[in-house]
Amino acid sequence: MSKQPVPRPVADAECCTSLVAEPVSAAEAEEVSVLLKAIADPVRLRLVSLIASHQGGEACVCDLTGAFELTGPTISHHLKILREAGLIGSQRRGTWVYYWINPGVLARLSALLAPDAAHLAVIG
Repeated sequence: MSKQPVPRPVADAECCTSLVAEPVSAAEAEEVSVLLKAIADPVRLRLVSLIASHQGGEACVCDLTGAFELTGPTISHHLKILREAGLIGSQRRGTWVYYWINPGVLARLSALLAPDAAHLAVIG
């Protein structure tokens, strides 16, 4: 019997507004800072990019390790930070672990950092 994949999270229902539209609350700043800290590291940013751009929308850890001159445990550490922050999801299949991007989390970051056209028109 084959193992069914774990359902991936859908877009985050609670999305933030743009920074230029209204100030971020203290609670939201705490939540978002965890995400930003997680992708602020160059290795983790590359891992997110490699996973997101991988054919089929998910990547095996075996597909990721060859892109770096780092040990397997170091790559695993970075993936754990991304997973704990909620940026990626994972599932073990046999001896390998597969990773995918959580699109709702990226959508939340995009919404927060997106410029608001009305505010830009006033500035421009």
